[in-house]
Amino acid sequence: MSSPDSERAEVKGADEIVERSEEKLDLEAIGEREGYIVDLKLIDKEDSRYQNLKLAPDGHTVLIPQPSDDANDPLNWSWRKKHIILFVISATAFLPDYGSATGAVTLLPQSKIWGLSEDYVNHSQAGNVFMLGAGGIFVVALSAYFGRLPVLFWFALTALWTAAWCAGAGSYDSFMAARILNGFFSTVAQGGGLMFIKDMFFFHEHARKINVWASFIILSPYFGPLFAAFIISTQKWQWAFGVYTIETGLCLIAIILLVEETFYNRRIPPSTQPPRGSHWQRLVGISQWRSRYQRSTPMQAIMRPIRVILKPIVFLSTFYYMFTFAWVVGINTTLSIFVTPLYGFGPKQIGYFYFTPIVAAILGEIAGHWLHDVLARYLTRRNHGTFQPEFRLSVLWLSTPFIIAGLVLLGFALERAYHYMIAALGWGLYVFGIMITTVGIQSYVLDSYPEGSGEVAAWINFGRTTGGFIVSYFQVRWANAMGTEKSFGIQAAVCVAVFFIVIFMQVYGLRLRQWSGRLDFKTD
Repeated sequence: MSSPDSERAEVKGADEIVERSEEKLDLEAIGEREGYIVDLKLIDKEDSRYQNLKLAPDGHTVLIPQPSDDANDPLNWSWRKKHIILFVISATAFLPDYGSATGAVTLLPQSKIWGLSEDYVNHSQAGNVFMLGAGGIFVVALSAYFGRLPVLFWFALTALWTAAWCAGAGSYDSFMAARILNGFFSTVAQGGGLMFIKDMFFFHEHARKINVWASFIILSPYFGPLFAAFIISTQKWQWAFGVYTIETGLCLIAIILLVEETFYNRRIPPSTQPPRGSHWQRLVGISQWRSRYQRSTPMQAIMRPIRVILKPIVFLSTFYYMFTFAWVVGINTTLSIFVTPLYGFGPKQIGYFYFTPIVAAILGEIAGHWLHDVLARYLTRRNHGTFQPEFRLSVLWLSTPFIIAGLVLLGFALERAYHYMIAALGWGLYVFGIMITTVGIQSYVLDSYPEGSGEVAAWINFGRTTGGFIVSYFQVRWANAMGTEKSFGIQAAVCVAVFFIVIFMQVYGLRLRQWSGRLDFKTD
């Protein structure tokens, strides 16, 4: 084992190499300042900067960032290895909202057992949802110092035993404490998943890979209540969280066996890369600890999320998404309270009803698989081959009408007792729009600040969960006091109002990014 002095000497030499290597062409830095040149066929004029670049197999798509010649560079990993890790990260990102929304159905028997109102038991939902967002900020800060894989492993391990605590809780207070802790630790792949995508995939692949990861996140809060509804119809409510515990354990096993450390400092030549060590050393963080001087210092890691949210584009995007997605959490955590008396639904009927948003989210994923890239290519071609991150926002013009129509229709259906299929249609339209919006806004902030991939994702996740945390506290009382027709109508009006933020960013986004400058982190 090397001494601290020798490690610091190595780092000093590595820092000198970094300074020299910065003279090389940084396609991401150019993309942030001037726009990304993704397809050489679309360039109108010859640019000497884009000669002799590494291209995709099609011969004209520029690889951004340019991969090194090191086999350990995640950009050089095989298609199979990359997508196995993507699937495990996506499956782990599925867990937090799944577990959170499971409580939306178990609150029905819990309220009877504990002698509390359903609305009061639902407060455990709010605490859990808030920690899903707060936990993500800690995840990215810790990952910047300790590395991606050990943070993923230790958080998932803690999520496992807190999930088991939820299943074994004997009182409301114990259940509440378990839910809060589980929310904080289970969010590791949801708050930090974009780091893995950025590490392994090239710029032109991001939207489709984000679409896969985001589809697991959007689907998860609907599978939780669906399974829980069927479980509690024949079993004790504890088994709903028992299944969640088993799922968490399976993801932990997959992380141990299949996931690799994806952080790779491309500013350092392959010859000076730190030793990787064995898999278990990378898993628990020993290898990353030995090479910690090549990453952010503790203070730099803490400041990274703060510096990112101070960028106007990230703050505005987070604010917009908070007020667009908040109603997803509000509807999901309270819908069983609405439909039970209105349609006489029991647990099984509630479970079947949750097939609606699942189908809608899958349709949104399928549509988005092509829509985001097709629209980006069209706008890039119109812009003479230069892609601007603001192009990602154009898809929101297509998704927002679905969001507004869905909220209005659902409000009318619940207020006027329309057939439950009408309510299902409204819910489905809203979820379909949210699925496309999520990928669009995540892709926009990533393309705007690729250095802060984890931080931008964590703040978008924080906005999403904070909005849901707030709404879940008053959604039921608001609807009972005003009626769902008016309350959901106001929610739709809020979505229209915040859409003007999108228009503002489309017009002034480039100037705002240039004015606020790059992040210039020590490492990605």
